[in-house]
Amino acid sequence: MTLRLLKTHCGRMDHGGCPIMLEIDDSGIRRVHPDPGGWTGKPYLCAKAFGAVEKLNHPARLTYPIIRTGKRGENRWRRASWDEALGLIAENLDRVREKHGARAVAFCQGMPKGLEHFVLIRLANLFGSPNVVAVQDVCHAPREVTGLHTCGFYPVADFRHHSEVILLWGSNPVATNEEGLMGTLLLDRLAAGTKLIVVDPMKTRLAKRAELYLPVKPGRDALLALAMLNVIVSERLYDEEFVSRWTHGFEELATHVEKFSPHSVAPLVGVDSDLIENAARLYASAKPAAVAWGNAIEQTPNNFNACRALICLMAICGNLDVPGGNVEALDPPVARLGDFVKAKKIPDKPRQMVHAHFGTIPRLMTVPPAFFRKAVCEEIPYPIKAAYMQCTNPLLTWADGPRTLEAIMKLDFLAVSDIYLTPTALYADVVLPAATQFEFNDIGHYGLGHGFILARPRAVDPPGECWPDIKILNELGRRLTPSEYWYDDHEALLDEVLKPSGLDYNEFVQKGILRGEEKFRKYLDKGFRTPTGKVELLLSRADELGLPALPVYDDVGTETEAFPLLLTCRKDPFYLHSSYRWVEVLRKHSPEPFAFINPETAKKYGISSGDPMYIETAKGSVVQKARYHSGVREDVVVAAYGWWFPEDGPEKGYRWTEANLNWITDCSRPGKEFGTPLLRGIPCRIRPVD
Repeated sequence: MTLRLLKTHCGRMDHGGCPIMLEIDDSGIRRVHPDPGGWTGKPYLCAKAFGAVEKLNHPARLTYPIIRTGKRGENRWRRASWDEALGLIAENLDRVREKHGARAVAFCQGMPKGLEHFVLIRLANLFGSPNVVAVQDVCHAPREVTGLHTCGFYPVADFRHHSEVILLWGSNPVATNEEGLMGTLLLDRLAAGTKLIVVDPMKTRLAKRAELYLPVKPGRDALLALAMLNVIVSERLYDEEFVSRWTHGFEELATHVEKFSPHSVAPLVGVDSDLIENAARLYASAKPAAVAWGNAIEQTPNNFNACRALICLMAICGNLDVPGGNVEALDPPVARLGDFVKAKKIPDKPRQMVHAHFGTIPRLMTVPPAFFRKAVCEEIPYPIKAAYMQCTNPLLTWADGPRTLEAIMKLDFLAVSDIYLTPTALYADVVLPAATQFEFNDIGHYGLGHGFILARPRAVDPPGECWPDIKILNELGRRLTPSEYWYDDHEALLDEVLKPSGLDYNEFVQKGILRGEEKFRKYLDKGFRTPTGKVELLLSRADELGLPALPVYDDVGTETEAFPLLLTCRKDPFYLHSSYRWVEVLRKHSPEPFAFINPETAKKYGISSGDPMYIETAKGSVVQKARYHSGVREDVVVAAYGWWFPEDGPEKGYRWTEANLNWITDCSRPGKEFGTPLLRGIPCRIRPVD
């Protein structure tokens, strides 16, 4: 039996892109292990990567297209050919386009997992719909878009060069890698002597290694950052030369932050004033220092202000676009994103998108789910009647599950592409069987702003009739849009991305990674890409854009007598959002939805570790099991996220509402800038289950 080795990168089990070595023989993939020669240096893989093979041949995988025959959610289906299934999807999307216009069809994506996200945007643009619905309002967009408005780029933490201090804010990369901010790279920095500051309501493993740990109340990040700015400005710890030459509005910012003294802010954020002062001094005195910010700071309506305050922190301390600071990562020579997705086909797209009606921030290029559901349920600002969904499970992953269910039930037509019949797929009209990682050629990290792309070559063929998402989209594109924008072989889309590099896909696989040019302090040549040419601590176009000129804090979630605790959540290191709870080897490690609470909190409410308990908000209640954790604040509940029970089968709907955190979150008051609901710091209470 022939044994061969294949180098690739993790993708659909995690977002980070860890280098992987596969051992493959005639029967398939035999072993998965870390690639010691990979781009991250230190070989490491998490349990998700080791469990990746089991998902490939799972007996419950979708392996052929199915069409609904009963009512939505009844789990009554018939088998269909690809030609029939694609024909039915094209027929219904065309029907809606003819009757209501192209914008009445939405194309929906979960977390971008590879090239499929951008092929979906290409299909939507060519179809004529401005409405690509995605979860960027709670992940990535607040940091990226706020960066574009403040300093002209997305400031990414640089883990590849020495930092004297790394300020880890709402991020835990050793548990869940995030878009290139690899836990192994961070550990290398710490081993080389970098000091660590951690801001998190829960004392993580990294927090135990930190020089300073700030146990902030969830949702109060903007307020804490403003207090740190207060210290740095009042004690003149900022980089005077950079501030004088390269910032706009420093005097206004200095006056503004006077009212956010650590003493006044401390009770509100739940962090001692001495800790706030020491953290500010340590960060400001370090040259260079990096802020590694996770998407926890993005998951409140106050995310724009939190991101603005942190970019101001980077800027006034001179840590923007310097090695070991927060940098502008340059893309490798690949196709321009706008060209690849055919953005010019809808020149007035920013004005047509659903969320434009609600005055969201300019340059937000995906529709927040809160506004998609408003268009479906209330036809505001216009009706959306059909949706195509891939790589997403909105009933679990979008805030306000009841509202999501209402929207899905109201759609005239819904098609879903997935590898498993998820709770969301149960309500579809057509379900397509997708191939998954290791089963098709893919490009990772294109369009994500981290300055590199990764090769993910095919190792084995997919089972049954499964197709890669980019093939599905290519075939739908040929049916729904002008055929000259698509290919006889969908893999030509990969070569289109790579064309400027001079490489074809096979040559790219031999390299494994393409990086952009490493260049720092680019502002010295042309300034910053803002209207003033400087970092805009004070937004020069604030009135025009309808944005606050300076970072502020709006109290969106406060404890009450009825709901005395604050609810937040965590990502489970054994899963990716709601995915893979049906993979047995992973489920053994994390068998049930556990919510972490402090033992003193548990004692107060009569709850023992391992007991089921109700978690209640004004929206409703779910049941999760209590797990003691002395590092959790006594006023905080850290719930499990993304839970459903595949073992109970589709006949019972997988009990998807029972422990689903998003059954009790609310999207009725989304933030103005990004349409983000309150997911961190929700007033809640707990009680034992009788």
